[in-house]
Amino acid sequence: MKNIYNKISYIGIAAVMMLFASCTFDEQVDPNGPSVDGVESNATIGQLNELVVGVEASARNGIAIETTASGTMARELYLFDADPRNTGDLLGKNGIGLDNNSFYSTSQWNGSYRCIKNANLLINAATNSNAVSDEERRGYIGFAKTMIAYELIQMVKSYDRARVDVADENNLGPVLEKDEALAEIRTMLNEANTDLTGATFLFNLSAGFNGFNDASSFAQYNRAVAAMAAVYAGDGGAAITALGDSYFDLMGDLNNGPKHLFATGGNDALNGLFKLQSTTVENQNNGDQIIVHDSWINDAEPGDTRVANKAALRPDPTASQDDLVGAYETRLYASSTSPIDILRNEELILLYAEASMLNSSPGDAVTALNVIRNAAGLPNYTGGLDDASLTTELLNQRRYSLWCENHRMFDLRRFGLSNTLPIDRAGDVIYNTLPIPLSENE
Repeated sequence: MKNIYNKISYIGIAAVMMLFASCTFDEQVDPNGPSVDGVESNATIGQLNELVVGVEASARNGIAIETTASGTMARELYLFDADPRNTGDLLGKNGIGLDNNSFYSTSQWNGSYRCIKNANLLINAATNSNAVSDEERRGYIGFAKTMIAYELIQMVKSYDRARVDVADENNLGPVLEKDEALAEIRTMLNEANTDLTGATFLFNLSAGFNGFNDASSFAQYNRAVAAMAAVYAGDGGAAITALGDSYFDLMGDLNNGPKHLFATGGNDALNGLFKLQSTTVENQNNGDQIIVHDSWINDAEPGDTRVANKAALRPDPTASQDDLVGAYETRLYASSTSPIDILRNEELILLYAEASMLNSSPGDAVTALNVIRNAAGLPNYTGGLDDASLTTELLNQRRYSLWCENHRMFDLRRFGLSNTLPIDRAGDVIYNTLPIPLSENE
């Protein structure tokens, strides 16, 4: 971020107002680019609330590319479009290496750190504002720190490292490896949770955060993210505790949780993972499409409803691109304005299963895994209770529940299973980590 971070500036609210049209603000400021100094010195409530909108809106940046890039590397999908790097670089065609200055290495990094920049501006602005009480100030800060922590976890998932200390853009901290980064992230989440305790939200979040739009309910989201970070750090006990304070519910709606929203307005963003359905052979071969890797179809248990819900047979299932063939294409999102889950209860149940395994509680893990299996139309798990058997089952359920959601590459890498992936063409290479952008070289 030495170059990237310093170039990011405060987002004008005009670019994201369409998403939050129902929100009202106490005071409006110049939407064409108020200065950073202007909001950091003694921000009004209106300016602080605009920064909140900017944080939430910029959290959507880079989602489509990070998902398709990591999904391609993990052999859960192909992206058939006009850019040969999607079927070349990311699959190591003929041994080609990953480029640290290409869209797939820079898009997510830039997007996440833009959100982080806005969140740090919000923290500084709230800290230095005389317009809010201490409880209100802690609401802004707890929200911002939680959003930063979530973005940093995405960095760890894709790059296996992250630059955590970026509050002072003139004195950036080092890029930390996974374990050290997760430790810092977990500390940040706990600080944010303390900030949220007894805090007040003066701001409105979008409808994507319905049910999580005041300090106490947003703290449940904070604890959900903390549980995810704890599991990734191998701390099952802390994960179980955090889940108990979150919206985790074994018997609850699997889809409950915050979501990214999209809209068709000229100043908003569309869901980049939505692809038009191929209805004929002709339109199948025009435009771009997310192709489901054949192994995801072939390895599924009979009757798994997640397959039919997320994939559909192509008009010509033998059609190929760049010597790659996939008979199915995505049906994960119904339209270009379909929301994208940030962290839903289905994932929390899978995190509970993994945390239970870390805590040597295989019975609890099986209970959770059966909730996921039964929801997908599958019978209860009947395999072994040893670590190896349960790990295989856990990863299989994550594979089908979280398909095309930027999880598979990280799951295989953290369990040392990347070498089990299929090779799609002779000469292809398996990569399991995106390169840090060239501009970040220290």
